[in-house]
Amino acid sequence: MVLRGPPDERSVDDLLEFGVVNLDKPPGPSAHQVAAWVRDMAGVERAAHAGTLDPKVTGCLPMLLGDATRMAQVFDDSVKEYVAVLELHGPTPADLEAVLAEFEGNVYQKPPKKSAVVRRLRSREIFSLDVLEVEGRQALLRVRCESGTYIRKLCHDVGLALGTGAHMGHLRRTTTGSFDDANLVSLYDLADALAWADDGDSAPLREVVQPAERALVDLPSATIAESAARQVAEGAPVYAPGLIDVDDVFRGDLVACYTPDDAAVCLGRVAGDLDADEGVVLDLERVLV
Repeated sequence: MVLRGPPDERSVDDLLEFGVVNLDKPPGPSAHQVAAWVRDMAGVERAAHAGTLDPKVTGCLPMLLGDATRMAQVFDDSVKEYVAVLELHGPTPADLEAVLAEFEGNVYQKPPKKSAVVRRLRSREIFSLDVLEVEGRQALLRVRCESGTYIRKLCHDVGLALGTGAHMGHLRRTTTGSFDDANLVSLYDLADALAWADDGDSAPLREVVQPAERALVDLPSATIAESAARQVAEGAPVYAPGLIDVDDVFRGDLVACYTPDDAAVCLGRVAGDLDADEGVVLDLERVLV
């Protein structure tokens, strides 16, 4: 069994089998359809998107390739940021910003009828809700929120609070966790980079496909010995003698485990005393090799 080498030394094939693309989703297809296109374009068995976007919604949709699909859960609780057009059903009230400020904090929402999740009232946190521009009966909003927040429902509720009524117009996601719109990659960029790679020039592909470790930067990390990594690859937990270093964490925390040359091996949860000399210290959550 061969462990992956350092992220910046991998071949094109290895990069595609354990990579992430900060994709700019176009309007029209579903996130699931885009994932299928990326899978077929890259010639890998699996591709998974990090957080569903409705067909009309555009923007930041990190795409995990190959074995990286096993780490999709790291995006479950990632902070999202959107730019949305609030379509008001009446003249823009003078107290627009004051009313929006009332929505910062915890809000209660029930998923729409077409949602894939159970329709029950749930709480989501709005970290910030800012007005970027107002023109006529349209207001451009920036929303930074907890994962799973329904922006369409938020716009509807804001309209009720304003007394004018409102609905969501165009919506674009600008941030998913540590990925943002500063370096988005289009499907055309990916297709061109893959074509250049087929012709022997891998540089464009290395610009659009990043090592999958990029998706783990927000998680606390642990470094484990190569011998421990080989055991993990066979399904064993991380034992105290194999733990070289670890961030400050608490029991139950999700941790990304790496070899000394920075190659991701697994996701694990703190299960024991990290200062102990023996016993299990990290239970396996997902094996990434």
